[in-house]
Parts: sequence; structure tokens; C-alpha cells
Amino acid sequence: MSPDLTIWLHDHTLLRGEGPVLLLAFIGAFCIGLSKSGLAGTATLTVVLMAQAFGAKASVGLVLPLLIAADFMGVWLNRKGGSWRKVWVIAPPAMVGVVIGYFLLGHIDNNSARHMIGWLIIALLFFKLVLDASKDTFIVLTSHRAFAWTMGLCAGITTMLANAAGPVMTVYLLSQRLEKKELLGVFTRYFLFMNLFKVPFSANLGIINPESLMTNLILLPAVVLGIVLGWQILKRIPQKPFEWTLFFLTLFAAVWLIHG
Repeated sequence: MSPDLTIWLHDHTLLRGEGPVLLLAFIGAFCIGLSKSGLAGTATLTVVLMAQAFGAKASVGLVLPLLIAADFMGVWLNRKGGSWRKVWVIAPPAMVGVVIGYFLLGHIDNNSARHMIGWLIIALLFFKLVLDASKDTFIVLTSHRAFAWTMGLCAGITTMLANAAGPVMTVYLLSQRLEKKELLGVFTRYFLFMNLFKVPFSANLGIINPESLMTNLILLPAVVLGIVLGWQILKRIPQKPFEWTLFFLTLFAAVWLIHG
């Protein structure tokens, strides 16, 4: 990288570290694209990679515009499936959760945010194991109205704190017994709405700013590349082995975030 480019990046973006920071950022952005192409588990890996590259709190605001760009692509790709009506059912508790997450994020320092995000990711991974082991028993609980509000509240808090509500929403939508096409349509619409809703809160916290937006422009091609390659990966790699590989990579990254 030329000295002039290095100076420009330092002055106008958040890409101020050495080579590994840029590499982590591009891998994280690439994983955003993979997650929106259908490999949803890569979203949690994005969280820890970006937090390691930019700091826990700054990464939350940095990632948000990239997610919104990918969400617009996802809604367009899944425009024939799902509906906005199912989004409005869970949106109110999720919006309350965002407000709670906003106040939490505004009152913790970067080191505390690292630990909170790391432990949150580990809890979501554990949640996935419990669900996989007792899915039928768990689904019985989903008929209660309180379930939708609980899941919505959890999704709102986790998405504001770490952009990591994917596993929570996946569980909720699976409980609704939607067909795959409809599930993906609702999933993409929900996250487009919620991520747009989070923008003023993140801007108020100062974690969306001119430097973070310029960084977004540099990383956006990696998101698009992730979406394009994600479609090809889905066709060629068995889902289960891929999910377990990703599970352990994410677990390692979360521990790295906590102790790094």
C-alpha cells in the first residue's frame, strides 16, 4: 500500500491500523454478504471480527450501513416471498429492545462492550445448541403470545448492542412454521426495517459518522462479493458441515474478543 493511500485512509476512515485491521474488516464485510445470501451463521462471525478490528462500540455503528445495503439487496432478491404484515407483529417489542440497547450502549466503555458482545455471542451459540437438541419441545412454547414479545425484545436489544439478532429472529420465524421462501422474505424485510430504525440511535451515540461512512464505501464491494459467492457456496457445500465449522470459528472469535 502506498504511503499516500495509507495517510488518506488514516485521515478519512477508521482503517488506521496495520494490515491485519484491513484484512479483518474485509473478511467481516465479506461475511455480511455471505449471511444475506442465505448462510445466516456468518453474521455472528462478522460481529467479532469487526469488534476486533475497530473496537466493540465503533464496530456496531460501522457495520450498520453495510447491513442496510445488504438488506436492500436481500429484500429485492426475496421480493416474491413473505410480507410486511408479519414484520409488524414483532416490530413493537423489538423497537422497545432497541431503545433499551441504546441506553446500555451509551453507558458502557469500549472494554465493557467487548466483553458484553463476546458473552452475548457465546450465549446465542449455546441457545442454538439447546434449540437443535430439543426443537420439538421448544416449539410447543411458541404458541404463547408472550413468546413473540420476549423474542422481539431480545432481538431488539441484541441488534442494538451487537447487530447480532439473527439467531433470535431465526428461532422466532421457525416457530411460525413458514415455508422457506416466505421465511426468507419476512427475515429480510424485518432486518431492513429494524436496521433503518436503529440509524438515528447510532448516529446520536456518534458511532455513525463521516469517517465510518467513508469506511463503509471502501468495504461495500466485499459485501457484494460475499452475496455473489454465497449463492455459489450454498450450491456446493453441505449445510451441516459448513454450519459446524462456522460455529467453532465464531466460538473461537468470541473468546478472542473477550480475552484479546
